[in-house]
Amino acid sequence: MLQSKAIWKHNEITNAKDLWMDDTVTLSPIIKELLAQRGITTSEAAKQFLSPDISSLHNPAVLNSIDVAAERVHEAIAKQEKILVYGDYDADGVSSTTVLLLTLKELGATCDYYIPNRFTEGYGPNEAAFKEAKAQGYTLIITVDNGIAAIHEAVIAKELGVDLIITDHHEVQEALPDAYAIIHPKLTTSNSFQELAGVGVAFKFAEYLLGYFPKQFLPFVAIGTIADLVPLVSENRILAFHGLRALSNTNNVGLRALMTVCKIEGNVSEEDVGFLIGPRINAVGRLQDADLAVQLLMTEDKMEAQEIALEIDQINSKRQQIVNDIVKEAEKMVDPTQEKGVIIVAKEGWNEGVLGIVASKLVRKYDQPAIVLTMKPETSQVKGSARSIPAFDLFQNCMEVRDLFTHFGGHSQAAGMTLPLENLEALQSHLNESIRSKLTADDFKQLLEISSEVNIEDINEKLVDDIGKLAPFGMKNPKPIFQLTATPSEVRQIGSTKRHLKLLFKDNGQVLEGIGFGFGELYPHISPNTPMAIVGELSINEWNGMRKPQIVLQDMAISQWQLFDHRGRKNIDISPYLQYHESNLIIGTTKTQVNAEIPHIQYNTIGEVPAADAVYIYDMPQDLEHLKGIIREAKPKSIHACYYIENSAFLNALPTREDFKWYYAVLLKKKVLDLNNELQPIINAKGWSRDRIFFISEVFFELGFVKIDNGIITVNPKPDKKDLLESSAYQTQLEQAEIEKTLYYSNYNELRNWFNNCMDHVGSPKEELSYGL
Repeated sequence: MLQSKAIWKHNEITNAKDLWMDDTVTLSPIIKELLAQRGITTSEAAKQFLSPDISSLHNPAVLNSIDVAAERVHEAIAKQEKILVYGDYDADGVSSTTVLLLTLKELGATCDYYIPNRFTEGYGPNEAAFKEAKAQGYTLIITVDNGIAAIHEAVIAKELGVDLIITDHHEVQEALPDAYAIIHPKLTTSNSFQELAGVGVAFKFAEYLLGYFPKQFLPFVAIGTIADLVPLVSENRILAFHGLRALSNTNNVGLRALMTVCKIEGNVSEEDVGFLIGPRINAVGRLQDADLAVQLLMTEDKMEAQEIALEIDQINSKRQQIVNDIVKEAEKMVDPTQEKGVIIVAKEGWNEGVLGIVASKLVRKYDQPAIVLTMKPETSQVKGSARSIPAFDLFQNCMEVRDLFTHFGGHSQAAGMTLPLENLEALQSHLNESIRSKLTADDFKQLLEISSEVNIEDINEKLVDDIGKLAPFGMKNPKPIFQLTATPSEVRQIGSTKRHLKLLFKDNGQVLEGIGFGFGELYPHISPNTPMAIVGELSINEWNGMRKPQIVLQDMAISQWQLFDHRGRKNIDISPYLQYHESNLIIGTTKTQVNAEIPHIQYNTIGEVPAADAVYIYDMPQDLEHLKGIIREAKPKSIHACYYIENSAFLNALPTREDFKWYYAVLLKKKVLDLNNELQPIINAKGWSRDRIFFISEVFFELGFVKIDNGIITVNPKPDKKDLLESSAYQTQLEQAEIEKTLYYSNYNELRNWFNNCMDHVGSPKEELSYGL
């Protein structure tokens, strides 16, 4: 058996066809089911989802205080006041800054932007920056993608005589800043979409200010919306859908240079933004001032754009190395044997710009929320980022002890924070107590939502193309995951370090490949000819002009017991298997020969046989029933046949009755035979081995046909008539040959069938599979 890493939740709708309220649209059954899972069951709703219409966007006028904010901006432009766009250092903040800055420039404003340094100033507005803005003559500050928690800074702005307009989308806290105006989707009382990214809010404000729909800004909206992981539904889906199309055809020289560095050609996908474009823009603000990223998006000089794009790519490579180094250090601080809770790790010198990425990697590895902090001895504080698991609302649980933090903000799955070092223990205690009281063991596991079960014959290019119509995928519109249950015809490790797994499935002439990136370590735990359940995304693998569908694994499970065949190999290393199973049992050999820490038993064991997940058989039994009894008591999920035979009873076939007759005739003729001196003529005559002659002699001795004294055989002149089967030596050799035939010289399927008769505790394969999954 092979346990899945995640909990599999099936979202299939068995009556999807019946749910559809009309049939005026032509859609494949699988697409109808996937749409039904998203609550779409009419042709009109399907049309809106599959072909998002810009006209379906809400009027920006519905946003709270947008009219007040716009009036103040136009007043500032008319009076030639200096306007400062106060941004953030991530991809959403950089995109938001660019959108609003370009808008103000188009309106003829005297304006510039400011993005705080992550390391010296931290996230969001700060008093020193506001005072400097005032000193430089700015009378209006507009925040983008930040500011909703700037209570103190809003007071400072008023004292300075600077008007503050806040545009943000982060979680609203208990109190609101006393700003001139706040544009925030979640403060809007009308029926509007509340999950916009920061760039979505900035875009709405830009549209209201300009008086027309600024489609030229859609590429930036796509980047900020997708990179910030907001739900890709409703207005976000429309903006991302059209934004990706606009990005694919953009004339912005900075974006084109960045896409060249990323090796993006043709249509840009949400994966291109999420894994290539977004991380590079984010990398700038993680390691230095984010100004470079804004410069890239704002420049009109191709040469400058190319230089900046290359520099950003180098910064991203450096960021990746820093992340890898911190992850290694952080993992050493985590005790995987402790009861699950909230991981908190802190160390002086860690680069705070990448700690959110480190936290994400810890969450994926340990299936626990993680807070990663850098210690600042000069201020006796710690600062960093947190990421959570779906079942635990990190924001709400931290807000319960808001007084422990100097600064705190974020949402349910991610947060940034600063707090006194002395408060760290109290935070750890509160979060552990909270999560352990609210969550069960299963809540800590990853959850994979399976859209549908498919067969090999169902998977083709058309199905993959149809699924692509549901893109862009993201939060609340995840890429469909499918389950396939089949027996692979081939399983192998691939990659220079064997880190990946490749599976090959065949059915009625159709071939399907499965690729599991990072699944290579499971290779030793997959036995031959074993049905497995795999879950993953369907995609097209293109190579040398050939296109074929494949399934990209996200998890796998084997619900049947497994047989691992190591027969005929000496010195088997079973350590990789021992580490995988909770309990192990070795049959035969000695503790020092294999592993002294693992329970060993012999076939003559008296007493209870311990239960074990895996049994390793090193010695052949003298009686098959002994082995059957041990297997039935141990109730293993895996059996490893590790035995090796030096002298085979099966290969050294038993002498025939004619052989016995010929040798007896020789003895009768000679009356006395000295085995010490007279073997060679017999060996020459029959080509027998010494062992065979000794064996036949022993059988005759046991049957009373001869006497043997110091190797001298004397024929009994009047023996009783007996059958060969009455000799214990003959019987033992016969039984041993049968045992070897069953356990050693059988093929894999024959051996598995024999063990299967001992495995009553696991039930039938069909029952196991449906139960386990």
